[in-house]
Amino acid sequence: MANLIYSAIASLDGFTADGNGDFDWAAPDEEVHAFVNDKERPVGTYLYGRRMYETMVYWETASAGDDQPAVVRDYARIWQAADKVVYSSTLDAVSSARTRLEREFDPDAVRRLKKAAERDVTVGGPGLAAHALAAGLVDECHLFLNPVVVGGGTRALSAGLHLELELLEERRFGSGVVYLRYRVG
Repeated sequence: MANLIYSAIASLDGFTADGNGDFDWAAPDEEVHAFVNDKERPVGTYLYGRRMYETMVYWETASAGDDQPAVVRDYARIWQAADKVVYSSTLDAVSSARTRLEREFDPDAVRRLKKAAERDVTVGGPGLAAHALAAGLVDECHLFLNPVVVGGGTRALSAGLHLELELLEERRFGSGVVYLRYRVG
């Protein structure tokens, strides 16, 4: 059975995007990007809400040429090789390979996916993650905290959520980013 992992890049005050919807402050440097790539390598399926998919679909056509840094080329290959499930009632169609569209989030279907999957599954985007966390589906949270306070915006973890977490791993990067890996208990 695969693990379902919620991974998020957030500000120190817990937001994935600021009050204007911007997240340029979250762009990983090469050291963090290489680490993220290694964490994503075992992932077989990405679960996305519409907004996260629209952000991540960039990687479907991202230049993998020699003009790009090795970590960027590596991530593009990792993303393109994985299956994607997009949950949206408003999206007309998906524009990437290995991607299917689901109109609503079904916790039982995700349980079946986890049970059948040979590789880990991630849930991307705080909105969809809130549903997965509330349904008790998430096994681990991987948080990349950036040394910036944005004062508001889109919360990485929804208000009112109560989780018991066990710290499994931590790492500090030269840029001041801190990685925290928790088991959801």
